[in-house]
Amino acid sequence: MDDDIVNLSIPTLNNETITINCSPKERIYFIGANGSGKTRLAVYIENKLGAKAHRIAAHRNLTLNPTVDKISATQAKHALKQYTPSSAIMGASYATVLFSNYNAIIQLLFANQSNIALQTHNNAHAKNDAPLQKTFFQRLNDIWNRIFPNKQLLITGDDIQVQNLNQTPYSASEMSDGERSVFYLLGQTFVADSGTVLIFDEPEQHLHRSIMSRLWDELETARPDCAFITISHDLEFLANRYGQKYILKAYDNQKWDIQELTENNAFSEELTTLILGSRQPILFIEGNEKSLDLPIYRACYPDWTIIPRNSCEEVMYAVITLNHNKNLHHYQCAGIIDGDDYSDEEKKYFSGLNIYPLAVSEIENIFLLEDVLAEIAKTNHYQGVELEELVKGLINEVFIHPGNDKNQQQSLLRYARRRIDRTLKKIDCSEAEDESALITLYESQIAKLKIDQLIKTANDAIQSAIAERDTKKLLQWYDHKGLLAIACKTTGMKVTQFKEWIVRYLRNEPNSILSKTIQKHLPNIKSDKKDI
Repeated sequence: MDDDIVNLSIPTLNNETITINCSPKERIYFIGANGSGKTRLAVYIENKLGAKAHRIAAHRNLTLNPTVDKISATQAKHALKQYTPSSAIMGASYATVLFSNYNAIIQLLFANQSNIALQTHNNAHAKNDAPLQKTFFQRLNDIWNRIFPNKQLLITGDDIQVQNLNQTPYSASEMSDGERSVFYLLGQTFVADSGTVLIFDEPEQHLHRSIMSRLWDELETARPDCAFITISHDLEFLANRYGQKYILKAYDNQKWDIQELTENNAFSEELTTLILGSRQPILFIEGNEKSLDLPIYRACYPDWTIIPRNSCEEVMYAVITLNHNKNLHHYQCAGIIDGDDYSDEEKKYFSGLNIYPLAVSEIENIFLLEDVLAEIAKTNHYQGVELEELVKGLINEVFIHPGNDKNQQQSLLRYARRRIDRTLKKIDCSEAEDESALITLYESQIAKLKIDQLIKTANDAIQSAIAERDTKKLLQWYDHKGLLAIACKTTGMKVTQFKEWIVRYLRNEPNSILSKTIQKHLPNIKSDKKDI
């Protein structure tokens, strides 16, 4: 029966076995870097499960021929399953041989369409009330329309075409790699037998990350009668999936180093997946997935896995938690937080935790430092006197910016709010034994918070930096989103375009003088583990 329990035992490097439930409706995910034995595991599972398995190989030919000869469903099914361990082409490894079974999938889809069309025709003539049955093509097309709403599949009895909105149709063979990959994965999913264990080996190939999650939601919903095993190296994709999760760390002679991802830790499942699935040390930063911080740190710390944690407090919590988690302590980690007038004592404390404040108030301010401005301008062909005058003028604008009362007031209030927030979070009323004591203790600690003095301290520091023409000191105390528009003048771009350009440049030119100049102003954090 389809609902029979299917257990899979996988041998581990410590000469034990790990047992995984592969029954229908189960969703199992393996995450591993290159060299961790992902494809070998997919083949091992296929061989162990035999007829129950339906493997979608990592090495697949995506040539789509919609006019392929039409054959019966039985012949097409046989063609689809013709690749067995004994039929590896010219002695090539079965794990890495290029699978060319797209034709068989197309043939099986057309055969299914023909059979259901004939059945519907016969039912109509017999005047029975049999419910209409959707073909594989129709079900595939439903999902396709949700993923690619502007591209319509035109499926006839013997051909497949694609039509963009209000444009001339073209052959499906001319679709992009990503589109043909989506069609292939949908086709493989629908033609699998009921009760099958579907094994997807690196399905992310040719697919944009924005499509992957939606596609996988659709595939898993479409086949509740099957188990799904997804094997991938895409941490961000698998981190957001729900199901059994395992980390592949190493492989040797049909044995794997596997670690199960459990909920028994202080991190979310998503974050734990990212940590365990990384072979690099972990660097926690402020900001989120959409912040400028993330691509800048990724470019400047290529040997680290960068994980944004929103606030300064969350960065600290993540670093401390990872260092004290008995299951994760062997992972090297560090944190970078925005500069915020931390005392020498606070910086020493942070350093002991492997947490490092920026030398400026926020990451965007780095682009306003004189040497960084100069290198950005050089990439846009400024040189000599013209370069000197440009940089001098932009630095003058940096010092003029806080002279605007509104700009300065906004910066001072943000500084005071951060300090107030930090102080409130440190208040400890645990010693109070009754209501009166609690009120007294709280009010006594709040009384120490002198807001007017906070604002005066920040204002004095800003005015001092202006008087001394100390750019770095000013950018350590003064933060304002409007400052980045000054740096944009080195390129003639608007802020949005500049952000896109600087990220692209740092990513593509990691060894450029500009990249090294920016890195010089970032914390010098040494990675003692290149390959965890």
